[in-house]
Amino acid sequence: MFDILMYLFENLVNNQTELMVDQDELTDELIRAGFHHDEIYKALAWLEKLCDLQSTDTTPYLTHSAEISNTRVYCEDELIKLDIECRGFLIFLEQINVLCSNTREMVIDRVMEIDSSEFCLVDLKWVVLMVLFNVPGKELAYEQMEELIFELPEGQLH
Repeated sequence: MFDILMYLFENLVNNQTELMVDQDELTDELIRAGFHHDEIYKALAWLEKLCDLQSTDTTPYLTHSAEISNTRVYCEDELIKLDIECRGFLIFLEQINVLCSNTREMVIDRVMEIDSSEFCLVDLKWVVLMVLFNVPGKELAYEQMEELIFELPEGQLH
């Protein structure tokens, strides 16, 4: 399913293709690309839920008073899915204001819905980018995240 999400993000978003595509056309394109029906439907459902989260002015996760707290306690399933490196990266993103508490919760929500036994920091970075892509007012955060993903190492390469 994650491969489909990556395919869609790279081919539709980065190519600035019209995002309001017919679901049947999109399904046909994904089948031609070699993806299976059940995985396609899971990925489309994942994207639909992401759109639902992003389309609300107030996310259902936090109130304004909760925004003050910096502590996030992870449940057991989240600890299994998000290793220490991933959790540390989420904290880092909050510290540099790429994520706020609400967008962090959106990211965690979407991560937990990814049907994959293996999930790593690189995958998390792409989920963050997908979440930030359409969140109103988060264009700068999206650009910062893009820079973090495509950042080239400084200095000489050996």
